[in-house]
Amino acid sequence: MVSHHRPLGSPGPRPRVALYSHDAQGLGHIRRNLAIAESLAPLGADVLLLTGAPATAAARRPPGVDLVAVPALAKDADGGYGARHLGLDLDATLRIRADVLRAAVASFRPDLLIVDKHPRGFRGEMEGALREARRQGARTVLGLRDVLDTPDVARHEWRRDRGAAAVAELYDETWVYGDPRVHDVAAVLDLDGPVRATGYLAHGRVPALGDGVPPSGAPATPYVLCVLGGGSDGEELAEAFTRAAMPAGHTGVLITGPHLPEPLRRAAKSRAARRSDLRVHTWREDLVRWYAGAAAVVAMGGYNTVCEVLATDRPLLVVPRTTPRAEQLVRAEAMARLGALAVCRPEDLGPEALTRELAALIAGPPPTRTEIDLDGLARVPALAAALIASTVAPAGTEPLSA
Repeated sequence: MVSHHRPLGSPGPRPRVALYSHDAQGLGHIRRNLAIAESLAPLGADVLLLTGAPATAAARRPPGVDLVAVPALAKDADGGYGARHLGLDLDATLRIRADVLRAAVASFRPDLLIVDKHPRGFRGEMEGALREARRQGARTVLGLRDVLDTPDVARHEWRRDRGAAAVAELYDETWVYGDPRVHDVAAVLDLDGPVRATGYLAHGRVPALGDGVPPSGAPATPYVLCVLGGGSDGEELAEAFTRAAMPAGHTGVLITGPHLPEPLRRAAKSRAARRSDLRVHTWREDLVRWYAGAAAVVAMGGYNTVCEVLATDRPLLVVPRTTPRAEQLVRAEAMARLGALAVCRPEDLGPEALTRELAALIAGPPPTRTEIDLDGLARVPALAAALIASTVAPAGTEPLSA
């Protein structure tokens, strides 16, 4: 077998990397893949994002990166899924998505295909694309975030989705975007085959940290920043923050996210209009600068937000979502035990409780983050380069063995 694309650093076609995320709720999956895509710039690769959140991908697309959009999905409060925009049932929508994904991979012919979270894609939609990629000689990676859910739920879903069989049949490596000292998802799932703990995808996300450039539109006074991620499930935190008293001399800034329901956004802006120490924004593209410039940050505790704040030296209070998944709670409590952040459980949340937490956050000692590996974005390019360098031409129509 011989290499079917040029070695890295030699003349000729650029290496190709495809990254898949299903993007049914929130912005977490595509934001993680965008961070990975940007980290691959030193490879000089063409990167194709396969995504159900094209607006987010297009707004933040790094140079050398393009995207293929599939029909969007939406997740309801009970964890059920359906088409976000089309009047189609879930099965019909998934058939379209699977066809688009397979066609994109077949035409793009990636050297490396990285699949986020679901080993067969959401409800199996990536299986055809994965088999096509391997038939063409691509290397394939399953990328897992640090925490999927509680260990019992994570193991149940892994067995239900035949995750072990998928990894054995369809993947060359599994990358865990975390640190096993925080939470060892590889042990929870009893993963076989090569498993690489990359560290958290944290350092490297904050551009020009420490250059003194404030975020666009930031208050002149010190500010406490509250972010709701995409915003689809941030109602309780938004209400508590806009009713809480800010620490003396500080302005509160709430960034609701694009998916907070409009009536809730209007209510938050109405409360802010009656206060001189509170501002509400729907979104800010330079969000990492807002983290770096804040006196303290309050967030719900999704993977990307935690990584971005931990890459700074800013105190962080996490109010984790606990339904339909306990991922954020598991992550927050594990990191709190290491001194990296503080936690307010959602059942304890309210304006008075948040007022006390904010005061403690501002007055307290700086967080301790030296016990957590935050350098995943520095390791991913080398891992990717090693796999790309080992890509081989297909032998007939047989897929590569894992």
